Amino acid sequence: MKWQGRERSSNIEDRRGQRGGGGLGGLGGLGGNRGGFRIPTGGRGSRGGISSLIGIVVVLGIIWFATGQNPLDMLTGGSSVGPSSSATSTQLPAEGEDELADFVGVVIKETEDLWNEQFAAIGEDYPEPVVVLFSGQVNSGCGVADAATGPFYCPGDSKVYIDLSFYDQLHRQFGAPGDFAQAYVLAHEVGHHIQNLTGVLPDFNQRRQSMSQEEANAYSVRVELQADCYAGVWANYAGQQNLLDSGDVEEALNAANQIGDDTLQKRMQGFAVPKTFNHGTSAQRKAWFERGFTSGNPGDCDTFSGNI
Repeated sequence: MKWQGRERSSNIEDRRGQRGGGGLGGLGGLGGNRGGFRIPTGGRGSRGGISSLIGIVVVLGIIWFATGQNPLDMLTGGSSVGPSSSATSTQLPAEGEDELADFVGVVIKETEDLWNEQFAAIGEDYPEPVVVLFSGQVNSGCGVADAATGPFYCPGDSKVYIDLSFYDQLHRQFGAPGDFAQAYVLAHEVGHHIQNLTGVLPDFNQRRQSMSQEEANAYSVRVELQADCYAGVWANYAGQQNLLDSGDVEEALNAANQIGDDTLQKRMQGFAVPKTFNHGTSAQRKAWFERGFTSGNPGDCDTFSGNI
């Protein structure tokens, strides 16, 4: 990806070197209404604006089998988002981390450019998310999280959180190297921010109160696949800006493949249990990223109608 020398986002909050503290406590809330972003989602919130957010957190879930932490527990507040005694955080050289921090800033700026254009086209302002860089442990609007959580978006404070050492794990443990694989992860989490603005996440939080665990898992898959599709829309935009190098899209597709629920479960336990899937299979994640990339249209990211 051609990113060196490009403008960085001003919405980067660098907390590296700081340590979070305290327990989960009450999950953060976000109230108020904002005009809906007119893309088909199948959720009530997308038609009626953003409803009151009781408090949920959507996590990329790439390493939840490795840590034993189910992201759906975080969605319901069923377990605390707290430090794991077995979690370790690879310490990258300071120079390498600083370059990664610059990279994150550039990618986020490009997502801001895309979504500002999309919202402006319908006469709306785009409230840009803040991206928090942390090391080890962090306090978020959704509680205390650590590096083992993986990158995540917190609707309670509209921020994306990432420990940069995760990228080393993405390469070494999950076989997904390359800067565009890293960009895909960020664009996916920004996709959750779009879902928060359009009402998808608040709607899911409301609906899941009456769902069984298996039903909630199935709905979570649709939420996650839409975020993958939005990441693909951003990849299309990056291509239009002549930012893509040869092999970039393949890097993103490989990352999507490596973090599919079926692939992760088979890697960790030798078999897959489909009813526990909550992010989508490798094939699904690749397909929805490709759909967004091919069309470049957020309106084609309706994962809530028909089969996925």
